[in-house]
Amino acid sequence: MITLQVDLGERSYPIHIGPDLIGRAELVLSRLPGSQVLIVSNETVAPLYLDRVAAMFPDQQVDTVILPDGEEFKTLETTQRIFDALLAQRHNRTTTLVALGGGVVGDICGFAAACYQRGVAFIQVPTTLLAQVDSSVGGKTGVNHPLGKNMIGAFHQPRCVIIDTRTLDTLDDRQLSAGLAEVIKYGLIRDAGFFAWLEENLERLRARDQSALAEAIERSCRNKAEVVAADEYEAGCRALLNLGHTFGHAIEAGMGYGTWLHGEAVAAGMLLAADLSVRQGLLDPDAVARIRSLLERAGLPVRVPALMTVDRFLELMAVDKKVLDGRLRLVLLRAIGDAVVTSEVNPDHLVATIEAWRAA
Repeated sequence: MITLQVDLGERSYPIHIGPDLIGRAELVLSRLPGSQVLIVSNETVAPLYLDRVAAMFPDQQVDTVILPDGEEFKTLETTQRIFDALLAQRHNRTTTLVALGGGVVGDICGFAAACYQRGVAFIQVPTTLLAQVDSSVGGKTGVNHPLGKNMIGAFHQPRCVIIDTRTLDTLDDRQLSAGLAEVIKYGLIRDAGFFAWLEENLERLRARDQSALAEAIERSCRNKAEVVAADEYEAGCRALLNLGHTFGHAIEAGMGYGTWLHGEAVAAGMLLAADLSVRQGLLDPDAVARIRSLLERAGLPVRVPALMTVDRFLELMAVDKKVLDGRLRLVLLRAIGDAVVTSEVNPDHLVATIEAWRAA
């Protein structure tokens, strides 16, 4: 087991990474403020791991909520089910919510924890690669709105993160590829050496080599933890973690939540960001070829869906939460491993990028 620390003063917490961590009660019991636990999972993950997670709390009142599976259910209506269970079972403000599942479960559960009785504890037990390397770490929680992704939410840090690498054995290939998009992101924004390592080891990751996956998860979480510790509330460098996300969120909203996986949309968004970086005079064109090659080797899409017009794409980008004072802010690249946030984007360049990478 490897343990990393997210350094946030009194709200610091560990990230435990390794095989067969689900079932190790000592990792979670010391993080509980009280004797009540509500495990939030979904219909896909619960049959696989719920009993083993519940057994980690032998002396607590343990209740469960099983949500439907899919991005389309990441809504306020779904979150209401968690509040219903908490109130029906009389959970008090020393309760702890446990998110068992992928990024959707983690985001919903964390948001419910941030809201219930003005904030209660929660623990992340992510079971997808994307959730393990990104959404489970950093305290961003929330739900979607039909007009925009993650527009309703809160910053609320977990008490700990338990990353059991064995859960990836039950993950389908499409979900694994979606997680690789966020892994690749860390190499692009701040770790050129990691990007080069990914170029050398991509096939090992897709073949689910345990040592390669463990290293990719550790390096990704280490990058994420360092950024969050430096900028918890996204006032500065944390915005770099949004590389490709403004484009990607537009794809998700435009196609209907759940049609494209989050990682798939981010992958296409990262290539759009790289192309735009070249048009803006920031990035060497050869870097785009390297990025495209790695994304395609990971089994990820690199083009905007043909069903989305340029006007529709721009309309959806305009309601992204990173828009500030009416100006669109994008994360662009100066080199692989060197990203920058800018609102100085030539509108003609943006249109040209979308047109160039729109599927025929």
